[in-house]
Amino acid sequence: MGFERKKVVVLGAGYAGLQTITKLQKKVSAQDCDITLINKNDYHYEATWLHEASAGTLKTQDVLYPIASVVDASKVDFVKAEVTKINRDEKTVETTNGIFHFDILVVALGFESETFGISGMKEHAFQIENVNTSRRIAKHIEERFAHYAQSTDKDDKDLAILVGGAGFTGIELLGELTDRVPELCKKYGVDPAKVKLTCVEAAPKMLPMFSDELVNYVVEYLEARGVEFKIATPIVAANEHGFVVKNGEQEEQLYANTVIWAAGVRGSKLMEESFEGVKRGRIVVREDNRIDGYDDIFVIGDCSAVMAGEGDNKRPYPTTAQIAMQQGEFTADAIVKLLNNQPLGTFVYNERGTVASLGANDGVGVVMGKEITGKKAAFMKKVIDTRAVFKLGGTGLALKKGKFL
Repeated sequence: MGFERKKVVVLGAGYAGLQTITKLQKKVSAQDCDITLINKNDYHYEATWLHEASAGTLKTQDVLYPIASVVDASKVDFVKAEVTKINRDEKTVETTNGIFHFDILVVALGFESETFGISGMKEHAFQIENVNTSRRIAKHIEERFAHYAQSTDKDDKDLAILVGGAGFTGIELLGELTDRVPELCKKYGVDPAKVKLTCVEAAPKMLPMFSDELVNYVVEYLEARGVEFKIATPIVAANEHGFVVKNGEQEEQLYANTVIWAAGVRGSKLMEESFEGVKRGRIVVREDNRIDGYDDIFVIGDCSAVMAGEGDNKRPYPTTAQIAMQQGEFTADAIVKLLNNQPLGTFVYNERGTVASLGANDGVGVVMGKEITGKKAAFMKKVIDTRAVFKLGGTGLALKKGKFL
C-alpha cells in the first residue's frame, strides 16, 4: 500500500472496538499505519454475559479474557488507560496515561447505566455495568442468603430480590436467578418458598422486540419458577428499603435487601463533553459510521446511533453486540479504504436474529425470521455467544471460552 504512515487510535475494547482491531490488524502491515488501542482494563469482557456473572451462574473469570491474547503486538500498541478528553479539532486524546495524537479516530467507549434521573437509583440499587459490578451483585446475593441462614432474627428481606426493568437484561437476569436460587437454598438450608423475586417494569409491554406469544412464554416460564411481575408500574424512587412504585394514583414501597436496576443503558458520558448533538451518550452517525464534519472520526457501538427507516419514521437501531461487531468489521475495512483514498461505502446492518436466555436450558428468540423457544433457543444462544468469541479471538479462544465445553 503506497501511503504515508497514519496514526489510527481506537478507544475502547468492547465488541465494537476490539472487532475493529482484530479485523484491521489482519488487513494492514506494521509499515502501513500506527495502530493504538486504548482501554481502561487490560481485558475484554463479554458484556452480553454479565447477567450470568451477576446472578452467580457464571464465574467472573469466564466472562473475560486478556486483550493481549487477541491483539497482534507487532501491529497494535495496547495502552491501559482511561480516556478523559477527546479534542476533535486538535486531533488528540487525553488519557490517564498521556496524550495521543490521531489521524483517524475510532470512538467505541461502550455503555453506562442510565437511571433516567430516578431519585436514589444510583445510590441504592446495583447497576449491571461491567465485570466488577456483576461480581459485587453475585457476592451480595450470596451474602444475604448466608446472613439469613446464620441469623437468629430472620429478615425475609434478605431473601427478596427486586429487579427494575423487564427488558432484555432484566429478563435474562431473572432467568439466571431462577437457576441460581435453588442452588443457594440448598447450600444454606433455606426454604425456597421464602424467596421472593419481583420484576418491576414501567412500560405496558415487556420485551417489545418479541411477539405476544414469546412474551407469554417468558412470563409463564418465570412465574412458574417464582417470579412476580409488576408491569405498567413505574418506579418513582429507590431507597434503603427497595423501590417506591406508582400503583395507579397511590405510591407503594416494595421491600428487598437486594435491589438491581436493569432498565436502561446510555453511551459514555465523554460523548456529551466531546461532540454536539449527543443524546444519552449517543451520536447519530453517517452511513459510513463517521460523524458530520469529521471525516477522520468514526463512532461505533453503544456511543453511536445508526438510523433505520425513512423520514418521520427514522429510529436508531437498538444497541446490541450484534450491531457493534458488524460496525467494527465495516470500520476496519473503511479505515483501509480511507488510508488508500478510496470511497468507504455504506454500512448496512444485517439483523440475524435475537435470542433471550432464560437460564442455562431455556429461552426465546427469533432466528432467520422464525420464532423459537425452549432448549432450541437455549442452544442458539450458546451458538451466538460462542460465535462472538470466535469472531474476536479465533478458534483457540472459542474452544477455551465458548459455551459448549
